[in-house]
Amino acid sequence: MKSTKTTTEKETNRLFDKSNYMWMLGGAAVMILGFLLMAGGRSEDPNVFNPGSVYSTVRITIAPILILAGLVIEIYAIFRHPKD
Repeated sequence: MKSTKTTTEKETNRLFDKSNYMWMLGGAAVMILGFLLMAGGRSEDPNVFNPGSVYSTVRITIAPILILAGLVIEIYAIFRHPKD
């Protein structure tokens, strides 16, 4: 049997909607920001150890929180149902 639907009327079964992809992109951006903050900057003198820059609040606390928040956003984007 031949299908009576034309190509414009064809239904597409997509798993994700455009909004899901936007949420995924936002979650990836938050995670990248967290990784960049964790990497930090370079030392002025590589022969001198500066514990203030290595153990800063941004590297130890804020960056991992941003990475975890990005993962939560990614999970939300995957489980979010597209609107019909």
